[in-house]
Amino acid sequence: MSQYTATPNEGMTRYSYSPEDVKTRKYMKEKMAEYGLTVREDGLGNIFGKLEGKKEFAPSVLIGSHFDSVPHGGNYDGPAGVIAGLEVAALFQEHNIKPTYPLEVIAMIEEEGSRFGGGLMGSRGINGLIGEEDFHTIRDKDGISVIEAMQEAGLDPTLPKHRDPKTMKAFLELHIEQGPILEEENISIGVVDTIVGLTQFEVTIEGKAGHAGTTPMDRRSDALITAATIVSQLPKLAKAEENGTVITTGQFAVYPNGSNVIPDKVIFSIDLRSGEEASIQRVMEKVKALIESYQKDGIKTSIEQQLYIQPKELSKEVRSSLKESTEKLGISSIPMLSGAGHDAMVFSDYTEAGMIFIPSKDGLSHCPEEWSDLEHLAQGVDVLFETAKKLTEAE
Repeated sequence: MSQYTATPNEGMTRYSYSPEDVKTRKYMKEKMAEYGLTVREDGLGNIFGKLEGKKEFAPSVLIGSHFDSVPHGGNYDGPAGVIAGLEVAALFQEHNIKPTYPLEVIAMIEEEGSRFGGGLMGSRGINGLIGEEDFHTIRDKDGISVIEAMQEAGLDPTLPKHRDPKTMKAFLELHIEQGPILEEENISIGVVDTIVGLTQFEVTIEGKAGHAGTTPMDRRSDALITAATIVSQLPKLAKAEENGTVITTGQFAVYPNGSNVIPDKVIFSIDLRSGEEASIQRVMEKVKALIESYQKDGIKTSIEQQLYIQPKELSKEVRSSLKESTEKLGISSIPMLSGAGHDAMVFSDYTEAGMIFIPSKDGLSHCPEEWSDLEHLAQGVDVLFETAKKLTEAE
């Protein structure tokens, strides 16, 4: 899957509905068909490959992850989980295992939010957390809506998007850890018990453009200086809160972006996370107050919340089953908190969700150096295979 990137030799860049997305989904659908799965796409472009169970109209055990990427990211974040799902389906076929409940491999779009912002769009759409009108109003930086982008990619946005929770028995996801703990402790599998809560904002600072040489310093309403001053104070808010609270500004756009023009507009992102919801709420209010305090001297500020997800505890039953699978296979494991958001956190409100991590070399992720060992991937697949057999009541 790593060959389908917009930035060859410079990491993985695969935005939703891009030419690289189209090539990747063709490859995945071919693999699903090869493994005897019934393939379909929904009205968002999420892909499902279904192995029917013996029980008619029974809910499915879903297994998979996302296949989009951040700009210049790595080859494992998301795709490792999709390929693990494909491999589990292949193992069912190779061993002639018949599930009682259906097994569905799922490959989801726009988890990262790199094109349309917010993140987790595929899983949120499946679970009815995005309204039909939103797909027309959510746009990328070029003003293209989700519906328009889908049509351009040859996908059908009129297909159903929302899935009835009664059709889902459980959701399983394998992911790279994206941190150093498993590697440092020489542990093969992390069984995720809780996923941090997160919220994302888009902040707009508006000032007044002017000539860089002829506008006196005391007559300026410089949007960039104001934005930079605000951003420089954000880390203090997270550090003061503690509880593993982290805050990040990863996107920053300056307008008109001329070297000799005072910026009149800046738009930047804020990503706030914590394992404690109370901490998120407290820091959120401080962030809003900080931004509002700079609305003076010709500067206008605004903040728009794009995403809010509470910290999520994953299914105790599925966690227990994953743990039992590691013990049966003689694979080392530990319980873990996930500091990153994942599709599993969305599914956890609608079905029994479970998640495992495999080690990341040097803890690196969202960069070209991202890498996980094949042996760890194989162990992760083995754990999912054993767990999927239990959950599908396979014979």
